[in-house]
This record gives sequence, C-alpha cells and structure tokens, in this order.
Amino acid sequence: MPIIEFPQTTNCQCFALTGRDIALKADGGAITFADLNELKVLDDNADLFEEQEFGICALSFNTVMHLPNHFITKTIRQFYTECDEQTIFRISRAKAVANWRVSTRFCCTCGTKLIENKQFTARECPKCGKIHFPRIEPCVIVLVNKGDKILLARHVQRNQNTYACIAGFIESGETPEQAVAREVLEETGLQVKNIQYRGSQSWPFPDQLMLGYTAEYASGEIHIQKDEIADAQWFNRNNSPLTPAPGSITYKLINNLL
Repeated sequence: MPIIEFPQTTNCQCFALTGRDIALKADGGAITFADLNELKVLDDNADLFEEQEFGICALSFNTVMHLPNHFITKTIRQFYTECDEQTIFRISRAKAVANWRVSTRFCCTCGTKLIENKQFTARECPKCGKIHFPRIEPCVIVLVNKGDKILLARHVQRNQNTYACIAGFIESGETPEQAVAREVLEETGLQVKNIQYRGSQSWPFPDQLMLGYTAEYASGEIHIQKDEIADAQWFNRNNSPLTPAPGSITYKLINNLL
C-alpha cells in the first residue's frame, strides 16, 4: 500500500520523530493526529506521512529549541524499553521510512526528481521509470565467548565509555557468518569458530537490520583496529563494564536473553 502524504485524518498510531528522539505527551497520553499537526507548524520542512497497511502515521521534523510545554522528548532507544513488540515495530518502520524519504528525492540513474509511487511504499522516476524502495543495510553483531569470559569493545565512534559487541556491515558477496569472522578478525585480531545465529533487530539509525550471533574464541591475541576500536578486553559476564541499556540486541546478547 502506498504512502499517503499530508493525510487529513487518521486512525493509525501516531509518532512524532525528531532526529534520534521521539516527542511524547508530557502527561503520558498517546500522541494524536492533532498533536502531529501542532508540531508540524514548528518546522517548514517537516514531513507528515501515513502507511495505513502498517497502522503508522508519522511526523519527521527537525529538532527545535523549544517544544510546547505539554511535550517532552526521549531517545527512541530509551522509548523502546517501554514499548510492546508491535509498537517497537511501528516506530522502527516509521523512523526508517522517514530517513529514506529525506535521503531519496532524486533518481540515482538520471537525476530527475522522484514522485510517490501509487501502489507501493516507494518513489519512482517520471523520466526513466526506475522505482526506488526503502533500503535495508544488513549488519552482523556478535558476542564472542572464551570460557566464562566475553569479548567487549569500546568503539571509537561512541562519545561515552560504553562497551558493546563487535559489529559491522555485511559486504557484497558475504554470508552473515563470513562477515562475523571477518569483523572480529579485522577489529580485534582474533579468530572465532562455532558461529551461531541468535536473533535480529531492526535498527533504523538510519536503516540497519542487525543480525545477532554468538561465536567461540578459536585463536589469537587481541590487537585492536585503532581507527574503529578504542579498547577491547575479555570480561566476566557478571562483572562487565558499562554496556548498552535494554532495548538493543546488544543487551540481549550480553545478558544471555537470545
């Protein structure tokens, strides 16, 4: 079912998305279509759209300095911890589609401005006819075990002292299992074995699908890839450093919930 831009009314679940945050009613009530329209006027470039097939109506707007007092913001990651699986799916879908709509405005083949497809959640080129669908970037994330120890790393990109699992994008031609072995070797210098799939999670920051794995240490000593990893160590699972909060597949892997 296609995207509906600027819906006049909706029976869908409503979300107000700003950057990596979600705007919520300060009194704890559900965000309504009227709330989305109120927030929309704060940003001339705000994007309001609806996907009836998935029960989603979303407003994507730039962060503003002063929201009306009856709204608050939380990070989407934090809000995940308070939601049921259906709501998490809808937020993830809304965020991923909003990101795609911002980044996919012109045809990559001929440069023509795209228009909405009337059949699918997609945009099409009125000149060459190419149809552009929302894209997904598959990634792997792996918890490596060595006896009663687990391998955790602090990533260069993070602005906090959080330790997490090794992760990375799947390269063209690779299987996820090959990507797991390559990423661990590249980032830590370690060889792994017994790579096992555990679960997955949509991660719309901006468009990842995280495939979660565990693996066993096979050989090698830790030698970090300094442009990617600030530190990597073996930790006791019950005495680990600061790790990601609930709401991420990393949390589930570290806490043996998959």
